[in-house]
Amino acid sequence: MIWFADFEHCREFMIALRWPDGVVKCPRCGAEKLSYLAKQRVWKCYAKHPSPTFTLKTGTIFEDSPIGLEKWLPAAWLIVGAKNGISSYEIHRGLGVTQKTAWFMLHRIRLAMQDGGFNMLAGEIEVDETFIGGKARNMHKAKRAEKIQGRGAQGKELYSAWWSAAEMFA
Repeated sequence: MIWFADFEHCREFMIALRWPDGVVKCPRCGAEKLSYLAKQRVWKCYAKHPSPTFTLKTGTIFEDSPIGLEKWLPAAWLIVGAKNGISSYEIHRGLGVTQKTAWFMLHRIRLAMQDGGFNMLAGEIEVDETFIGGKARNMHKAKRAEKIQGRGAQGKELYSAWWSAAEMFA
């Protein structure tokens, strides 16, 4: 845990984990023409796309979180190393974060462990079916008589779909 307290150690570890060949590539386009901006801790991609900068957290479960890698990586180490599991209160005490933050981290890391990696959603994702249509009480009386016959799903449209993760995040 002390080793991961330093950002440079976290940076080296994440680079080795994400890019095993040692060549950092843009997670959006795969380009290798990059420059590292040390003061901001970001890489700048020179390919033409909407968001040219990215961090080590981009494209991982850590991405949309204000919590630094100095907290995420020790939390992952604690969870993986606990023989009988670990509670959010133990992470809260061990890392000095709030219990709510520890709970959030615990759930994200457990979800990543189910998939076997720290990447975001991949593969096929099923979207369950749903009925689309307004409430009968919000319709005009004439329109209600025309569209709604009975209760529940009658008069509503059934919507069901499958998407791949690549389509969802493209």
